[in-house]
Amino acid sequence: MTDWITTAIDSRLLRGAIDVEPTARGVLPHRLPAWARKQFPDEYLGMMESQPSGVRLAFRTSATAIELDVLRTKTVYQGAPTPPDGAYDLLVDGRRAGRAAATGGNVRTVDMITRCAVTRPGPPGTVRFADLPPGGKDVEIWLPYAEITELIALRTDAPVEAAPDHGRRVWLHHGSSISHGSRADSPTGTWPALAAVRSGVELINLGFGGNALLDPFVARTMRDTPADLISVKIGINLVGSDLMRLRAFGPAVHGFLDTVRDGHPTTPLLVVSPVLCPIFEDTPGPGAPDLDGGRVRFRATGDPAERSSGKLTLTAIREELSRIVEQRAVDDPDLHYLDGRSLYGESDFAELPLPDGIHPDAVGQCRIGERFAQLAFGGAFAGASSR
Repeated sequence: MTDWITTAIDSRLLRGAIDVEPTARGVLPHRLPAWARKQFPDEYLGMMESQPSGVRLAFRTSATAIELDVLRTKTVYQGAPTPPDGAYDLLVDGRRAGRAAATGGNVRTVDMITRCAVTRPGPPGTVRFADLPPGGKDVEIWLPYAEITELIALRTDAPVEAAPDHGRRVWLHHGSSISHGSRADSPTGTWPALAAVRSGVELINLGFGGNALLDPFVARTMRDTPADLISVKIGINLVGSDLMRLRAFGPAVHGFLDTVRDGHPTTPLLVVSPVLCPIFEDTPGPGAPDLDGGRVRFRATGDPAERSSGKLTLTAIREELSRIVEQRAVDDPDLHYLDGRSLYGESDFAELPLPDGIHPDAVGQCRIGERFAQLAFGGAFAGASSR
């Protein structure tokens, strides 16, 4: 029998979360603050920001056994294959030391066309890690990037204290479903997590599947969040949702960057354009899913001729982002631009095609993370000091 010590979970033990909401059972990490969550009626964005991509428990302990009680909410899409259970990655002193999954939990079924959802409730479950090395160590448990995770109880066989501050730089990133982690094989396999671990920085990931839409409340959240490095990946969701035209896009980008700069006037800020996505390169959205034999693939439903009327394509977005950054950088030397095709381009598509037409697979996620670590942390972010 193990003599368990139960430690209350609160913001001191969590990293990568913007807000921590008390619940009847425990706490629920959020990636947008409470005031921002009141400003969007879209239940789909609420689901995305509650999925804890990049959020992890971080503590110091000499424990050799850990249990974490959770209530997960797994998302499945109507007509599509059921995704695998979300993984919990254990890091000990910065190195992966285990992987586990939770049992039980709720199941939320989403209609991809209407985005309406129905939730079937289920019981809490437990994630277990055993046979950890003895002695004091820094422990991180990265939560599943695509499962809402209510944290109920943390049990260990030795006392726990909040992880010390190692003085690492904080990297704040905003992007779409690829940044959220779509199709990664684990929470540390998303490209932002991989780039962060390789580069020795603390990640705050505001990648929201389907919702990188230049929302003002996201810009204000970024403005108010302490960070040493900031990146914004813009484009694919604007085309896929057919949200705006070129006339609105430019001012919206300026407004978003202006707001971020209100709180971070000299922080290195990297604007990243979309990675290659052939269906939207020269064809406008909106995008639509096709279910073929249980497989999901996406297609662009716009007409290339509509580009002349201001409909957005990825090509148009890259041209405009490059122009905007070049213009602003005259007075803002800490603003930089990265063409997303340098992270995943034509040669990568030939080798690692997008399984559903939009999202790279787990290997593609790793490649993007490795390239970002090299190009961003070896370029625009190189030499930037911590606050």
